[in-house]
Amino acid sequence: MKNIFKSIAVFIVMSVVLSGFVACTKTTNVPNDSVSGTAGSDISSAPPKNNNFPPAPSAIMQAEIKDLDGNTFKLEDKKGKVVLVNLWGIWCGPCIKEMPDLIALQEKYKDKDFEIVGLNIGDKDGDVEPAENIKSFAEEKSLNYQLAYADNDLFSHFVKLSKLAAVPQSLLIDRDGRMTGVFAGGGSRVINQIKETVEKTVNE
Repeated sequence: MKNIFKSIAVFIVMSVVLSGFVACTKTTNVPNDSVSGTAGSDISSAPPKNNNFPPAPSAIMQAEIKDLDGNTFKLEDKKGKVVLVNLWGIWCGPCIKEMPDLIALQEKYKDKDFEIVGLNIGDKDGDVEPAENIKSFAEEKSLNYQLAYADNDLFSHFVKLSKLAAVPQSLLIDRDGRMTGVFAGGGSRVINQIKETVEKTVNE
């Protein structure tokens, strides 16, 4: 078990892109242990298959996520696909700046069982952004990927991985539910890392 957590901790340190990023801080309360706790402390203990990538935390995979129409789903339901989960806010400039690249990724790999799920974290104060606002924004920006909400609890689990209580941040999950990349913040270096990791993962 120690070896599993050790490899997970090494993975997190190696995969989180921190240099040259920009991000928008969320002011809502995030549990203290989300930032100071041990990376990967709630990750499933199931051994990884075929490579050393750890499984995505069960708290993230099993969370009930609500879409803009009030329907719920779990990331666990998307196993068999490569999923890029992107946390964002309408008010976040770096989030908006990376959207054309996300749109292009979704279009490029849509026939390879690749899917982007954009999770809105609410407004700057942590209040839920009205679905009408998000839908209008998505239409204006021509977003071509699924949009839903990340409540404070789900957001805190992402913070445990990225060590960043801000957006944008993204998690790439392979077809077997393993994490192949954790990306904290925005900027050209981060988006280029996302592109490279997505390409490698969808072609495995």
